[in-house]
Amino acid sequence: MMKKYTQFSLIAGLFLLVGCEGFFGKKTSTDFIEIPEYLAREVAYVPVEPALNRFQSPVDIIAGYDELIYVVDDATEEIISLDESGRELGRFGLRGVKSVAQNRSLDLLAIGTTDRLVGGSVKVVTCIYKVDLHGPGASYGIQYARVVDTIAHPQYFKSTFSGTDTAVVFNKIAVLADNRFYVTRTGIDNNPQKFGGPDDAILLFDADGTYQTPVAVNTPSGFFRDYFKKPTGISSFVQPPQISAGGPDHFVYTSVSENTSIKVQVIDYIESDFGASYEPRLLFENDKTVSDGNLGTPDKFERPVSTLVTGDGTNFIFVVDEAKDSLYQFTVTGLEGVKPPPGAASTKYQMASFGGRGDALTQFNKPTAVAYKNRILWVCDNGNGRVLRFKLTTDFQ
Repeated sequence: MMKKYTQFSLIAGLFLLVGCEGFFGKKTSTDFIEIPEYLAREVAYVPVEPALNRFQSPVDIIAGYDELIYVVDDATEEIISLDESGRELGRFGLRGVKSVAQNRSLDLLAIGTTDRLVGGSVKVVTCIYKVDLHGPGASYGIQYARVVDTIAHPQYFKSTFSGTDTAVVFNKIAVLADNRFYVTRTGIDNNPQKFGGPDDAILLFDADGTYQTPVAVNTPSGFFRDYFKKPTGISSFVQPPQISAGGPDHFVYTSVSENTSIKVQVIDYIESDFGASYEPRLLFENDKTVSDGNLGTPDKFERPVSTLVTGDGTNFIFVVDEAKDSLYQFTVTGLEGVKPPPGAASTKYQMASFGGRGDALTQFNKPTAVAYKNRILWVCDNGNGRVLRFKLTTDFQ
């Protein structure tokens, strides 16, 4: 049985947040945060009630630079805008929408589907929609949403159409400091020498949505144009609430390939006197006296579909594993867990990963995405048709 840390609960009650700044400085109440029941360990993510149950199939979620939350429901083909309390602000329908990101200009970049006429027949292809949320004057919000650009496969890099192009899909987007962005792409034709690179790739686009290049990776074993195998989730190190322009081009990506042992990796963008290259960050198995887990442990994940790097200085990496019904938390150095609170009996990093199949408030059924804002985790619990929120016990102090 789990027990309550009554002393900790009293402290949490005294230090609950009283408010936070919303978009354009508007005050948003956080009275929705209730004192939770703590797990029987010093550090844990505990549920923030109530669960948000108004979705049918929530598959993606982000905390935007506009301080709003955006949820993608692929059953209704909508992007839903929420404030920090979870109150719905509006919805925007978008064909085949499956994931969303936001750039520093406050435009949404959403992956969906569109039609293209090829050889006299209509083909359904994967695409990236750019959605402008700015209305007349200074007005802003999802009620003003309109598509201003569509990047359809394969027309962003070639004028011809092959039979395997309908099998290609975009998965996730990660935005960089100057509004360039990465996109994970998967398909069935993975010849590394073909024009445009293999279908399984991470692509770089400029701020205007112009295709630049597939990412090739330099390793101690050689230079690989086909390094990525079924890449799915991706996160840059440039995240809200970071305001200043600038930042590294590093990223974390996830693979759902059954034949890949290390399914989550950090890829560093390295500039030197000899040029620039992308290189995998080496995360070795750590000393078990420091932490019980490591991001680079072989076969640690089964189907990691999403990842997120925090941008508030906590320097966490979160990974959502759809098959294991779990959310994992690491430091940017790969250690699993968080530092223990002051005065703890041990200096060892405390495990904070959690989950397991079920419908309790600390369980999931095929979770698909995670967002992070003001030290609150938002998780798409797809199989249960809800969005759950969590807060670290030490953040209640």
